[in-house]
Amino acid sequence: MPPPPSSSSSSSSTATSFRSLSNRCHSHEESSSSSSSSSSLNPHRNNRHRSVRSSSAIESNSRLPSIRETQFLLSLQNKEISGILQKWVNYGKGWRPRFFLLDDGVLSYYKTNGHHHHHHHHRKKNTPPGEDISRWISRLGNPIGEIHLKVSSIKESRSDDKRFSIFTGTKTLHLRAGSREERVEWMEALQAVKDLYPRIPNSGELTGNGGLVVVSTKRLRQRLMDEGLSEEAIKESEQIMRDEFSLLHNHLVVLKQKQALLVDTLRQLESEKVDLEDTVVDESQRQHENMSGLRQQKSAEGSASGSDDDHDRHDAAEEETDDEDDDDEFLDTQDFLSSSSFKSAESEFQKTPYDSDEDEGPLDIEDGMDSCIKFVGSNYPCVMRRKKLPDPVEKEKGVSLWSMIKDNIGKDLTRVCLPVYFNEPISSLQKCFEDLEYSFLLDRAYEFGKMGNSLMRALNVAAFAVSGYASTDGRHCKPFNPLLGETYEADYPDKGIRFISEKVSHHPMVVACHCEGRGWKFWGESDLKSKFWGRSIQLDPVGTLTLEFDDGEIFQWSKVTTSIYNLILGKLYCDHYGTMKIQGNQKYSCKLKFKEQSLIDRNPHQVLGGVQDKNGKTVASLFGKWDDSMHYKINGGSRNANGSEPHLLWKRSKPSKHLTRYNLTRFAITLNELTPELKEKLPSTDSRLRPDQRCLENGEYTKANEEKLRLEQRQRQARKMQERGWKPRWFVKEKGGESYSYIGGYWEAKDRGNWESCPDIFGQVPTDQNFD
Repeated sequence: MPPPPSSSSSSSSTATSFRSLSNRCHSHEESSSSSSSSSSLNPHRNNRHRSVRSSSAIESNSRLPSIRETQFLLSLQNKEISGILQKWVNYGKGWRPRFFLLDDGVLSYYKTNGHHHHHHHHRKKNTPPGEDISRWISRLGNPIGEIHLKVSSIKESRSDDKRFSIFTGTKTLHLRAGSREERVEWMEALQAVKDLYPRIPNSGELTGNGGLVVVSTKRLRQRLMDEGLSEEAIKESEQIMRDEFSLLHNHLVVLKQKQALLVDTLRQLESEKVDLEDTVVDESQRQHENMSGLRQQKSAEGSASGSDDDHDRHDAAEEETDDEDDDDEFLDTQDFLSSSSFKSAESEFQKTPYDSDEDEGPLDIEDGMDSCIKFVGSNYPCVMRRKKLPDPVEKEKGVSLWSMIKDNIGKDLTRVCLPVYFNEPISSLQKCFEDLEYSFLLDRAYEFGKMGNSLMRALNVAAFAVSGYASTDGRHCKPFNPLLGETYEADYPDKGIRFISEKVSHHPMVVACHCEGRGWKFWGESDLKSKFWGRSIQLDPVGTLTLEFDDGEIFQWSKVTTSIYNLILGKLYCDHYGTMKIQGNQKYSCKLKFKEQSLIDRNPHQVLGGVQDKNGKTVASLFGKWDDSMHYKINGGSRNANGSEPHLLWKRSKPSKHLTRYNLTRFAITLNELTPELKEKLPSTDSRLRPDQRCLENGEYTKANEEKLRLEQRQRQARKMQERGWKPRWFVKEKGGESYSYIGGYWEAKDRGNWESCPDIFGQVPTDQNFD
């Protein structure tokens, strides 16, 4: 936007003219003379510069302005001031140019078509407009908004010398001028026009504390005289009434002052809030632009020297780590994913003979790798599993989350039965097993350890810890909360693993799990602490996950924070962020940073990290996205050393061809499958036998809601069971801690078909139920 006309001499002369008027000159002719002098220098600027002190100076004086002065001030209202300002629209559109026209105390603004350049125009209302301004306004059409300055307040930004805001009482307009000087001119012009209105006395206004309160006692006197009271009594009554009215008046004045102070404080807080938000957005945009420029520069340099490009990427990555990790070298995900190295790494990802469009097996990560690792898991038997959910029996009816919240305001949400529409047809117990979808990474880690390559073992463990989050992308429904004592087993010979989980506590809700693989064991417990922030909910996992290999090497870690956004309005989505520390008991440990998604993040879901040895030195870098893939790079002493190029470590499986609104992965679709042969072998506590979950999967929504209500009513008795000494069947709580250990015996009981110790938790509750 071009700057407005400026002249230091005319500005000074004009300001002097209005200052002389504001300070109540002894004669109107002196003010007129000063104003005329200013006008001769720059008539346009004379029309727009109006001192913001004109109103306050006269109001501080005890007498009202004279008739001649009032007429002169009113003539200042008949001016037009126009020009282009940037107006804040929203985070999607940002700042947009708008044409503003100030006329007769009303500030109107119009949309501009294209990149127009228009200088500010100032003219008297009774003067015919210039040809350019007339054509300009006619092209703009009707204004999209109007602001009456009489009832508005104006405030300049303290964080940006080009911005200011106008509060109308119902909304705030945030504006930005082209320069600091231009903002000053707009502020003076707007404030001067606004200050004209309080100059005209308003008989309805409350006077100050020092003013006289005029109270008529004529009717009171006449009434008292009719009653035959003496003159002395009448005067005393009149004085009492005046005193009471005076006290009431003073009280109202104080209340009015408090109200004005409160309104001003609220306006200031709102303006400061928006200032802070804009500062954050502007800073993020600036950093993004700087990084983009840096990447372009590095890309150009990379064409001449590949080794220099690698060095630059390390430098850029260091800037994105925590202060405590200044010595760690992380690759920038955006740099790598946009580089040619990514394509070469992708080409290394070779499929095994078992990999097809429908079933992906473990994939190759390095050429020349030992065959026992390259095709790890290829000796597992092939098991045919279902590829889609059953077709729904009923047509589903949508339910508004907002209507549910609105209808249950003031109620205990733990006792509110939400419809099954908000659930997906798997339980939290099955969700735990879903984290083991890419268990081949642990098989691979085991084989690397057998070969003495502890570093590659640690890298594969880190990739496994990230891979569990891939299935959460696009999943908007919550899993079923299991009942106390509910279990889930997963015997997957095609993956070489078998898994058992159980709900071991109701308040707090804790789920424990145990999994056995080829050469490793994995166990842990899950407890979520939730925080509701109005439009989002934050889930902080509590609990430790442990992985132990047969050779005694152990890795332990905890999950990062998960937040779900846009609960009320907008598209629902989740994000994972925080630092995950994978602690090893032998040579290596790992630290991964899940980057929180920002408003303008074009490359979300980034994960950066590294593997450290016992001395804290980063020996390998990890980078990627939790919903896509992870890569690694060995930090050798030489840039040309073997293994210094990035390699693909893990890649997310292809989505199912039979998508539903649940967005279940191909692996998740198999979790609740129940064949006749399997049904005969399961205990009565298994999640596959839960009726409301089964009805939801079959699309029997009415029956699913009825069953869910019945089971939740039954579940409310679980607290009594827990208080009376109930204990989980397959896990035991460790002494002096909050973790649970698998006590064994489940698979042996299954082989024998002996489930006598498992209660019928999904059946009807007998009236004489004994919880002891």
